[in-house]
Amino acid sequence: MAKALVARLTTVLIVCGITHTFTIPHRNVLDSFKDTTQKFSDDSCVDNAYPPTDDPKVETEVINLDLAPQDRYNDLVAKKGKEMHDLLNYINNFTSFIDHGKLFGIIDKDLGPLTETLPSPYKEEIQGLSTASGLAQGEVLLYNIFYEVFTVCTSIVAEDKKGHIFHARNLDFGLFLGWDNKTDTWALSEILRPLVINLDYKRGGKTVYQTVTFAGYIGVITGIKPGVLTVTLNERFNINGGFIGILEWILGQRTSQWTSFLTRNVLESAKSYKEAYDMLTNTEVLAPVYYILGGTKSGQGAVITRSRTKTLDVQGLLLANDTWFVLETNYDPWGPPLVIDDRRTPGKMCMNKMGQSAVSFQGLYNVLSTQPVLNKLTTYTVVMQASSGKMESYIRHCEDPCFPW
Repeated sequence: MAKALVARLTTVLIVCGITHTFTIPHRNVLDSFKDTTQKFSDDSCVDNAYPPTDDPKVETEVINLDLAPQDRYNDLVAKKGKEMHDLLNYINNFTSFIDHGKLFGIIDKDLGPLTETLPSPYKEEIQGLSTASGLAQGEVLLYNIFYEVFTVCTSIVAEDKKGHIFHARNLDFGLFLGWDNKTDTWALSEILRPLVINLDYKRGGKTVYQTVTFAGYIGVITGIKPGVLTVTLNERFNINGGFIGILEWILGQRTSQWTSFLTRNVLESAKSYKEAYDMLTNTEVLAPVYYILGGTKSGQGAVITRSRTKTLDVQGLLLANDTWFVLETNYDPWGPPLVIDDRRTPGKMCMNKMGQSAVSFQGLYNVLSTQPVLNKLTTYTVVMQASSGKMESYIRHCEDPCFPW
C-alpha cells in the first residue's frame, strides 16, 4: 500500500517537470525578458509605487483558535470555497493526461488517509476544510503539499537609521504551471490571486498572530506575531528536496516537521526573537528552505539557510559591517543566482540606491515593485513591522511590459 502510494504521489510531484516544455511563454515574451535583464541599472528602480492605487488591499478573515480545529475555517470556506474548487479543477485539468484523467480519483483514494499521519491541529484542520468545502481529504492535502514545494519568492529584512526593523516580501507562484498566450500571463497565478487572504488568528478575542496566505492553506509562508517577530519562508531548490521528505513521510519516517507547519508553530509558541531563531535553526524539516526572520530590536534580522537536517548558513543584520538589510530570493547567498532568474541583483541594487535612511513601508514596497522583483508570477506583496504590529498586504498584477518571472 505504501509503495503504491509513493509511486502515485511521485507521479503527481513530477508532473510539472514533465510539462515544463509545453507551458513556457512564447518567444517574443522571452526575447523581451532577455533584453530587459541585460539593461537593468539602478535607474530602473521604482520610487513612486507607494501608496498603491491599482493593487487592492487583501481582505482579512478571523480564525478563532478557541474553536475546535475542525471548525476553525468554516467561515473562510463559506467565502472562498468556490475559489478553492476553481484551483483544484485547474490542477485536475492540467494533469488530465496522467493515467487517462484518473489522477484525482487516485488522490482521493490513496492520499486522503495520509491526513491521519499529520500532527494536531493540522490533521483536524484539513479534515474540517474537507467537510466544509466538499473537497476530498486527499485533494485538500494535495492543495497544502502543492504550496509546500512550488513557491518562488523575494524576502527582505531591513533596519532604518533609528533601529526599527521592517520585513517585506513578494510571493510568486505558478511557474511553468500553464502560460496563457492569449493574455500573456501565468494561468495559475490568475487563479490564485482571488484566494489571497489575511488570516487573523485570535484566542480569547485577542490576536496571537497574523498571516498572509491562500485560502485553504493551513501552514504559514508569511506571518507576524505583533510585538515579537515576523517570518517568511522561501523555497530552496536542492536535489535532496521537499519531494524526498514527503515521500519519506509517506513511508513512515516522520521525525521532521513540515516547513510551513514549523513557521506556524513559531508564531504560535515563540515568545521572543531568540526563541524563534532557535526553533528555525535547530528543528529538522521535510524540505530545504530559507527562513527569513525579523524582530523588534536593532540587529534582529536574519536569512537562515536550511538543509533538511541542519542550518548551513545565517546571514544577519550587522550594522558594524554596514549590513543594514538582508535579501533572499531562492538561491544560496554564497553562490550566484540562476542567470535567467536573477531577482537578487536588482533587489540589492535598488535597496542600496534607496539607502538606509529611506527604509520604511514606502521604500520596501517600491523595491518590491521593481521588475524583475515584481513579475508575472507575483500574487501579493506584504510589508510588516513586528514592533508596531503593522502589516500591509496587496494583491499584485504586473502590467505589460513585464517579466514572466
